[in-house]
Amino acid sequence: MLKNVLADKAIHSITKFTTLDFPDHLASIFWFAKCNMACPYCYNPQIVRGKGEISLASALEFLESRKDRLEGVVLSGGECTLYPHLESFCEAIKRLGYKIKIDTNGTNPALLKRLIERTLVDYIALDYKAPKKHYTRITHHPHFEVFEESLHYLIQSHFPFEARTTLHSDLLSENDINAIIEDLHVKGYQGIYYLQKYLHVNETLGVTKEQQNQFEMSKLTPLLPIELRNF
Repeated sequence: MLKNVLADKAIHSITKFTTLDFPDHLASIFWFAKCNMACPYCYNPQIVRGKGEISLASALEFLESRKDRLEGVVLSGGECTLYPHLESFCEAIKRLGYKIKIDTNGTNPALLKRLIERTLVDYIALDYKAPKKHYTRITHHPHFEVFEESLHYLIQSHFPFEARTTLHSDLLSENDINAIIEDLHVKGYQGIYYLQKYLHVNETLGVTKEQQNQFEMSKLTPLLPIELRNF
């Protein structure tokens, strides 16, 4: 299957080296074009709205040339699970000896399940965008239950993953974050919950302004261990 799609330009760009995005591994990031959400704070509008510029063949050639320097690959986006041949692409990456991390919004639970069952992924970062009552407002995606299916599966399978939320204090309050924490706790999530601070850039998907509201960490429930990123 893969050789039939090697010319596909599904990847918008490549970050050649990162020490931050794949826990305990030196990695590169493949940014897949397109997304099925429209989060207003998204700092990658050119990836969400744009087209792929790099073919799968070129991406694999890059990995071949970095075998002695990198350990892992992060498949991000956009939303990488929208790409219909991601499973075959992961097979090819694995043949090169790399570990794979996937960044996802959780809207393709069937694919995540196949990748895990076939040991084609080593770690997943799952974006818990907003509590159910605000999910569509934040994501412009109406199917919270699809995300929830991915979350349930990851918890029940005991697969190594993290739940994380991007925090813009004008969009999500302390009560909203507590609702997410409480939901994770009730569902049996036992990992670290990561809060990622919105970092303002001039061009976002929703022309988002800098945060005005104060966010008080002291108001968060202690049901889960919380780690802060970019704070």
